[in-house]
Amino acid sequence: MPTSRDPEARRSRARDEFVDAAYRVIDSGGPNPSMNDIAREAGATKPRLYRQFADKADLYSAVAQRMADEVYTLAVSDFNFLLDAPVSALRHAITGYAEVVGRHPNVFRFLAQSRTTPEDSAAAPPLDIGRDIATRFSTVAETILKSVDADTTGIDYACRAAVGAVLAATDLWLDDQELEAAEFVDQLSALVWGLLDAFLRRKEIDLDGDEPIFVALARLKG
Repeated sequence: MPTSRDPEARRSRARDEFVDAAYRVIDSGGPNPSMNDIAREAGATKPRLYRQFADKADLYSAVAQRMADEVYTLAVSDFNFLLDAPVSALRHAITGYAEVVGRHPNVFRFLAQSRTTPEDSAAAPPLDIGRDIATRFSTVAETILKSVDADTTGIDYACRAAVGAVLAATDLWLDDQELEAAEFVDQLSALVWGLLDAFLRRKEIDLDGDEPIFVALARLKG
């Protein structure tokens, strides 16, 4: 078990504290934080910050990982997708995602902005904030499809496309003062299911979006 004398544990805690500080600075000050502001918020010096992170990109990646972990915790963790229908399961996942983004809209803007930063600028290189979410999503989908010996070729592309659509729509949602979170979730759930349903139909897999997944799997196996 890690102790206070464990160098790796101390480093992990220090990195977490800087990520916490980055969240606070971005939440309150907007999506253009300076490393000085983040270090100051953490009660540290800039050189100390750079002892924990190789460069800006390293810190930004840690912020992106934190958001991906928060989304996964609310959207997927401890949720049994097999007992729910596909559309309902997607709505559950997207609701968790929207809750995280709704709590930290500036963090999302910050990460999305980092993705479009020119590589030759002084800022961090582009970050794909959806990569981790798409990979986890793909793993869940692949496991379900393999349980009925279905061809899973291309599922990673389908999931990446679905997550990409979610990220693009999120950017629009954050700028739309009139669209409520519930309506955003409904629209995205229908959109993502449409993408996945099209993929499944190409594989000659007919799933009813309102039928519990375990029932559909039993039918497909039969």
